[in-house]
Amino acid sequence: MNVIVTDNGFTTDSFSGIWIDLPSDTDPATLPQYNNAEGIRISFPTFSDGRGFTLARLLRLGGYKGKLRAMGHVIADQYTMARRAGFDEVEISADLAARQPADQWAFRANWTANDYQSRLRKRA
Repeated sequence: MNVIVTDNGFTTDSFSGIWIDLPSDTDPATLPQYNNAEGIRISFPTFSDGRGFTLARLLRLGGYKGKLRAMGHVIADQYTMARRAGFDEVEISADLAARQPADQWAFRANWTANDYQSRLRKRA
């Protein structure tokens, strides 16, 4: 059973809508057709494949307002990046949750603080 990671820690899946599953190699030009979807899950086949972050950002910039979930091989160190890219949550395997417990994810849950853009704005 997979584990859902949110800013509040580990939880179970409570989404009851319809998911559209997108692979990480989805052509960005096709994203506008999904703007009215209830939920989109973007697959991360490996933790080193960052294309899903780009897809999430492009969806949000294009006006997507629904549930957006990163699914697969996302590690705790990437949680802040996932949230900043526009993901609402991350879905990981139970095995990964055992290797990277909730406290490692919670450490990165304050994703709105301490980003370099905020520090740059303070200097201007």
